[in-house]
Amino acid sequence: MKRREFIKNGMQTSLGLGVGLTILNSKSIADTSANNKINIALVGCGGRGKDLLHGFNYPNDTRIKGFQEFEDVNVLYCCDVQKNRGEKLAAPKNAKYVADMRTVLDDKNVDAIINALPDHWHALGTILACQARKDVYTEKPASQSGWEGQKMVEAARKYQRIVQHGTQNRSAPYNIEAKNYIDSGKLGNIHLCRVFNQKHEMNSFKIKQNEPQPEGLDWKAWLGPAKDRPYSSTILNRNWHELWDFSSGDILNDGVHQIDLARWLIGKDFPKNAYAAGGRFSDPNSDAQTPDTLIATYNYDDLTFTVEETLYTTYMLKIDGTVRQSDMIPYWMQCATRIELYGTKGLMIVGRHGGGWEVYDRPKDRKPVVKASKFGRFPDNEHKQNFLDCIRSRNLPNADIELGHRSTSLVHYSTISYRLGGVKLDIDTKTGIPKNPEASQYWKRDYRAPYIIPDEV
Repeated sequence: MKRREFIKNGMQTSLGLGVGLTILNSKSIADTSANNKINIALVGCGGRGKDLLHGFNYPNDTRIKGFQEFEDVNVLYCCDVQKNRGEKLAAPKNAKYVADMRTVLDDKNVDAIINALPDHWHALGTILACQARKDVYTEKPASQSGWEGQKMVEAARKYQRIVQHGTQNRSAPYNIEAKNYIDSGKLGNIHLCRVFNQKHEMNSFKIKQNEPQPEGLDWKAWLGPAKDRPYSSTILNRNWHELWDFSSGDILNDGVHQIDLARWLIGKDFPKNAYAAGGRFSDPNSDAQTPDTLIATYNYDDLTFTVEETLYTTYMLKIDGTVRQSDMIPYWMQCATRIELYGTKGLMIVGRHGGGWEVYDRPKDRKPVVKASKFGRFPDNEHKQNFLDCIRSRNLPNADIELGHRSTSLVHYSTISYRLGGVKLDIDTKTGIPKNPEASQYWKRDYRAPYIIPDEV
């Protein structure tokens, strides 16, 4: 997929990487009147794409706004390789449906891309958008491999683009208060961080073979950079999450939310080493490849960070919409997506996406003693607004792509270690690149022409 000639024009200055940096001299909607609307295009019209564009209601009728509902946004395109769902999503806003993303990239009227493509397309879609001088809201996870995450950061800086990673927890007021509580020293020194991703989001499946390709689907484009294979409805219908060509299982697709939040709260970047162990235990006859049980460990000089994942645990409770949008605290013992921070002055438990947080002291009379707490709210609205604000201000967003890349890299360390049989990876703490030679085969994957990310983006 060659770059258009117009992509070569414009400023090429590479900027620094610090949070809070202002991106200067970038041609964008920010250069025009504040009354002008931001023209966006949705790329990827599946379930998450639909939510990002149209929004949804929680059980208590709390409205989570879609991008189309923001007054300063105009939707120009809905792009998808499946014609029926792309047209369906485009119709309510009179947006134009297109099947080829290059049509969107070539339109200089488009200011920003909402990248809701499958995981294996996040990096390439984001890089192409940056090259076309579009700002990007890209869904999590940032990348399918650590190397392509690095290239996403390089592209964002080179083309001076706003790239917001879809880890909304960084825009949640309750999480900001938790961060302030920790930074104030009230929790003491944190030496153990435990992240949990224990759910029932695993499918046992066999990949169907020799199926006719549906009309209106460009299967080759859906595969994109992944290796070529025959069409299969089994893969297309979400089971791709559990195949290495497209994702790395739920720890990458969803667990990265908790990992990113925890990493932000404790103020850590790349660990000095990492390793993981687990397996596909509950349904060994499935064609799924990724583990249903995984424990990953990341070591820093003064802290151990672990992630524990189980995907067959029906008794674990994912934080639901009612808890997310009300003054309720999850039942921590069986909260599927909690974070535990063990400080020298207390234990903090945090729930993602509106789960709130509590700090516990030593029990008294065998009853819990809560020193501090905060209810939460699902921060999707705030995260979208932060992205739109940064398009105009050119300030780095709350979940800048470099932050997303660093968090997603932790996931890559765990899956690389797992695929290598549990080997301990030594990490370059400046670059985030594993030092082990055998890790290179997974740090950078192979790409299928013409869907190639070049060494120089």
